[in-house]
Amino acid sequence: MTNFVLVAGSWLGAWAWDEVAAALRAAGHGVHPLTLSGLAEKQGGPAPGQRTHVQDIVDEVERLDLRDVLLVGHSYAGVPVGQAAVRIGDRLRRVVLVDANVAVDGESFLSGWPSDEVRAAITANDGFWPPLTADEFAGQGLTTEQIARIVDGSTPHPGATLTEPAALPRPLSELPGTYIKCLLDGEEPWGTAAELLKSDRWELVNMDTGHWPMFSRPQDLASILHATVTAP
Repeated sequence: MTNFVLVAGSWLGAWAWDEVAAALRAAGHGVHPLTLSGLAEKQGGPAPGQRTHVQDIVDEVERLDLRDVLLVGHSYAGVPVGQAAVRIGDRLRRVVLVDANVAVDGESFLSGWPSDEVRAAITANDGFWPPLTADEFAGQGLTTEQIARIVDGSTPHPGATLTEPAALPRPLSELPGTYIKCLLDGEEPWGTAAELLKSDRWELVNMDTGHWPMFSRPQDLASILHATVTAP
């Protein structure tokens, strides 16, 4: 059985994948949405760093003894998912990045884009990145109800996970992968994503929606994820 491990981006937990997970299970897959430490129902306790989030993913795969794993990372989660993909070895079938940041050895989530505002927000909010407001989701293909669901479910994101550098013993380009680009959030992959897609082991799939397709187009996203099972 193919096993999907689904990891959502900043501020979100496993709950963000509810509709996608249901569709994938209906197609016969094993599906394991994961909340990272310090978020959603895992709030509280010492604030985690990025290494903790990587370990969260590795531990889940090993705890459940999953094989034939498709690791799916959305947005921020692309960084810990990429590192975990390298670490789980032959358990991995494929990496899927959903409009995500790409893990690069020695670089953080905030590397490569103007981040002063984010760093200031983290400092001003006791080490956490506060969630977006409803107005900030405009233009992303979301209904009013979908935006309300995201805003109501979001929790502050541990800042250290955004500023700590990734550690990869081998580049992500050596693994098989799919990058899903959400076109309302920019028409083309840029930066490290564009570099990654130069690898002949990676394919690009476009979605005509915004940065949160698990809410705006869950059935279409599930169909794309299902199709990655047979990708070369």
